[in-house]
Amino acid sequence: MHLVKRTLVTTALPYANGPVHLGHLAGVYLPADIYVRYKRLKGEDVVHIGGSDEHGVPITITAEKEGISPQDVVDRYHRMNLDAFRKCGISFDYYGRTSSSGHHDTAKEFFLEIEKKGIFRRKTEKQFYDAIAGRFLSDRYVTGTCPICGNPEANGDQCEQCGTHLSPTELLNPKSKLSRAIPELRETMHWYFPLGRFQEALEAYVASHEHDWRPNVVNYSRTWLKQGLNDRAITRDLSWGIELPISDREAQGKVLYVWFDAVLGYISFTRQWAAAMGDASLWKAYWQDPESRVVNFIGKDNVVFHTLMFPAILMAWNEGRQSEIYNLADNVPASEFMNFEGRKFSKSRNYAVYLGEFLEKFPADTLRYSIAMNYPENKDTDFSWQDFQNRTNGELADTLGNFIKRSVDFTNARFDGRVPHACSVEEWNSLGIDWHETLGKLDQAFEQFHFRDAVSLGMEIARAANRFLTESEPWKVIKTDRQAAAKTMALSLNLCQALSVVLYPVIPDTAGRIRSMLGIDGSFEDAIASGSSQFSGLLSPRLVEGHRIREQSEILFTKIEDADIEPELKKIERLLADTEKREAGVAAERMAVRPEISFDDFQKVDLRAATVLSAEKVKKAAKLLKLQLKVGSETRQVLAGVAEHYSPEEMVGKQVVLVANLAERTIRGEVSQGMILAVEGQEGRLFVLEPSGTDINGNQIQ
Repeated sequence: MHLVKRTLVTTALPYANGPVHLGHLAGVYLPADIYVRYKRLKGEDVVHIGGSDEHGVPITITAEKEGISPQDVVDRYHRMNLDAFRKCGISFDYYGRTSSSGHHDTAKEFFLEIEKKGIFRRKTEKQFYDAIAGRFLSDRYVTGTCPICGNPEANGDQCEQCGTHLSPTELLNPKSKLSRAIPELRETMHWYFPLGRFQEALEAYVASHEHDWRPNVVNYSRTWLKQGLNDRAITRDLSWGIELPISDREAQGKVLYVWFDAVLGYISFTRQWAAAMGDASLWKAYWQDPESRVVNFIGKDNVVFHTLMFPAILMAWNEGRQSEIYNLADNVPASEFMNFEGRKFSKSRNYAVYLGEFLEKFPADTLRYSIAMNYPENKDTDFSWQDFQNRTNGELADTLGNFIKRSVDFTNARFDGRVPHACSVEEWNSLGIDWHETLGKLDQAFEQFHFRDAVSLGMEIARAANRFLTESEPWKVIKTDRQAAAKTMALSLNLCQALSVVLYPVIPDTAGRIRSMLGIDGSFEDAIASGSSQFSGLLSPRLVEGHRIREQSEILFTKIEDADIEPELKKIERLLADTEKREAGVAAERMAVRPEISFDDFQKVDLRAATVLSAEKVKKAAKLLKLQLKVGSETRQVLAGVAEHYSPEEMVGKQVVLVANLAERTIRGEVSQGMILAVEGQEGRLFVLEPSGTDINGNQIQ
């Protein structure tokens, strides 16, 4: 890897249309903060940039529902989320807003540069238009029946019930959310970014990181590359957003699509940080110096935006330039998801624990530790109240907190609050901890984003320290050998200091309180500002003989009682009950949309036995399989929403029931010539109906 002088860390921008929840914290903001704090401890030059994504349809929909302006919505949630992040100890150097004039200027600058080079393509397309409201409808403004599962309230971009990604024109019985009228298709022109133009360069970029990026990041990226990159619209017909900075008549009423403008926030916010630091050009050192490194922390649902789309935008800017060339991200550590009590977090269903509400009841460091120990690095993990209680009580209170308090209290009681012995390096290395090896493992874990491993190593030091103090029994030894007891306590106090450093990235407030109890002048932030590495000092004891510690200790962690989490467990029960009620209501509504039919109507339905000849997944549609069916003497192509329940291999050879006279539909760019029947079982599991018998292929179901 090239020489790195400085590191710029960015975090995915949360949508400012609701509060952040623990899933967001676990996937993006806590791991980024742990990494940044570790780099600062090492004395490295690192800048931590974040901010709010304040444009897009969800925000305008929220504003219209509440009868307020989009600016009112984003102002509210920007303040709310920034306050929650601060209380949780997320140490941004700058937290910006995409609605700011500085961000608008940056996004317009990129648009004009790429437009000037003739890279964008203009295309006329048909889009739903609400004649009553007098405006074109973005995908979220259209609702209708999902063609896959029959949900009558599917959105124009995705069905929340079955998860299928859709386009508005794929919906059955589409309606406008503005007027509930049936929209009409009208032509409109939009700007498109030709991702395919950069396919070869992006393939090389991803290939260059196949050994240092996480497997999920490489695999997600290569899946898109294998399918071939297409043109992607960068403009929308909306009133809220960044207006196109050109005077063309066709540009009127159009704003930049949020996928294009939001990622540019990383650059605009770094520019704003530099200006706030008093050096308006300082940002260039982090974005345009080849010896600087950019790291984008994201969740797995954001991978391709950061490994393909954002790099393509930067490639377009860099094309043909000899100066002001932007660095592409050196790493994109994307996490898997953290679930909540066995289910996915869902803001729309209110099945979530919101960060701000959590911090009103429990200390931030207990949450940071619990989440770090369940960090979803390579697979989805789960947050549960029981696990949170157990880790707080058993690991933080009984192990770490107990050791620190015993060490400080005994020193104050028996050695006048002073370090009673000058510890040698030999004594420090006799504790059973190989400091060179341990610090090497810690550095590797932090630098390679294995945060659960790093925190576990820190807690292993706490356990070893606890064992050392318990087995040395200074409260007994002092009666016969005061010097031996003094040595034990001096080593214990130095272990307290070492633990404060090792655990600072994950529990910074607690680490600072330990530092204060040990009587060390200044905060960690003061020590970091000096520019010296705090980690290298752990190779030898730091507290010298005679050093004065604080007279009073404190309880670092209050144990969580069953009564403390009982209200939260009851809330889960209510949420689950509400979810089940809502799902039952949706099921009833789905049944309700099927009116009673006559026998003659039923006779019109042509059900036939068919055999699956082949099956494959549909590109960019996680729920769909494309089936080739033998139906008598002909072959039909049918799209079936069973991909989460059957692999393609499992479907091949099955006898299925086909609705043979259903009108053709195009879904995700593929023609579906009918529908196969399935029944839904427990927990949403689908079971394909399989008629049995010999020589039944093509026969009509009687």
